[in-house]
Amino acid sequence: MKQWPNNAFLRGYYEPLTAECMAQNLVVEGEIPRELNGTFYRNGPNPQFPPENEYHLFTGDGMIHAFNFEDGRVSYQNRWAQTERFKIERREGMSLFSGINPLETDPRYLDFVLNDKEGVANTSVVFHGDRLLLLEEGHLPFEMDADTLESQGAWRFYGKLNTTMSAHPKIDPVNADMHFHAYMTAGPFTPDMGYYQVNAAGHMQESHHFQAPYSAMVHDMVVTENYVLFPVMPITGDLGRAMEGKPPFAWEPDKPTLVGVMPRSGTPDDIRWIEGDACYVFHFANGSDVEGVITVEACHFDSPPLFPMVDGTPTPANVHPSLARWTIDMNASNPRVKMDYLADHGAEFPVIDPRFAMREYQHTWYTSSDRSIPAQIPDSDVVYNAIVRFDVKSHTADSYAFDAGYVAEPMFVPRSADAPEGVGWVLSTVYDIPTNTSALCIFDSLNISAGPIAKAWVSHRVPVSFHGTWRPA
Repeated sequence: MKQWPNNAFLRGYYEPLTAECMAQNLVVEGEIPRELNGTFYRNGPNPQFPPENEYHLFTGDGMIHAFNFEDGRVSYQNRWAQTERFKIERREGMSLFSGINPLETDPRYLDFVLNDKEGVANTSVVFHGDRLLLLEEGHLPFEMDADTLESQGAWRFYGKLNTTMSAHPKIDPVNADMHFHAYMTAGPFTPDMGYYQVNAAGHMQESHHFQAPYSAMVHDMVVTENYVLFPVMPITGDLGRAMEGKPPFAWEPDKPTLVGVMPRSGTPDDIRWIEGDACYVFHFANGSDVEGVITVEACHFDSPPLFPMVDGTPTPANVHPSLARWTIDMNASNPRVKMDYLADHGAEFPVIDPRFAMREYQHTWYTSSDRSIPAQIPDSDVVYNAIVRFDVKSHTADSYAFDAGYVAEPMFVPRSADAPEGVGWVLSTVYDIPTNTSALCIFDSLNISAGPIAKAWVSHRVPVSFHGTWRPA
């Protein structure tokens, strides 16, 4: 078998697993709260074969890691998402598909890539309408059995979805409706977008299409009680660049941020495009609105990582996100997106108490970098080795850093359905560098600085994963 290339995102924490496994009754340090019953899912890139060309972190085959909690015990299993792309490569016994540029694919499979509906299903995961859906934003959602993790294939919401689906749907805690968007819906690098609403039973209620001001990677969106926000920021897509072998997606800071603000009671015809400074946000914590003034907390990059400039040169060094507040006063005659940092430490992969989504709230949890601990990722000074709880009202932080561990996106689980906001637990898979293994760490959500109250150890590493979800028992 071909050797894995010398790529920073294929080594250490990022090195793919080559096996699927199950483990009952993981070894636990401390005590798992007996009230914590359900399944914690993680999704991330895990290529099954060494790439034939330049590897990009966003393009590895999806793999789900599932931790099931029951009466103080934890079991674990992992499975690849067996998409059509995955099955073709397994049949051929090698990597066949390009990383970030589909036009560089093996000519035998170029037509397949341009028409593929399943993609790699590697970015996020949501449990809604009694279905476990893996999301990747460039393709349809991909369904897995929530218990066995058996791959079921692309899901179209009973035939109603004919475009891609974003990796970050928003679920309204009042009625369990799911809102999501899609971009480049008319084809690669077009400015076309879609907005959809699905009810609690999984049936589509709304489907709209519209054009953004320019073609861009619109990774996340925001929904408040009265508005839907579509943030178009200048990681631009360009088919002409791609055909010339230049970066298909690139950072163009000369373009402004333009946030499309649509009333939830309206349609895309009612969108107002509000300008702000050029920046990038992969992930928003939450948004709310009061009397026409919208506030949003964002993990804000002045200049984004992982994507080059238009000419292929790297973006400026030391680009790190911090928590910022965006404010849009829709009462103003000429509103603008006001952007203000709330903290001076790193912030990425934010989550909230989902019972307070789309409304005023107090707490967010996210990963951060404790810069007193040297990075161990080659060619990078970014190490997400800390979990932070941030109070968006008092602007105070409570954090815990691992001296030899990389943390994944946290997940908040309420202690009970009627517990006050933020009362519960925070879960995160943590890669332990010295042992090359991982532990699922459980924190008291309002006392992060005390460290984990329990750790459930896996005998191997859980490689880098992007997003997860919690399914109550």
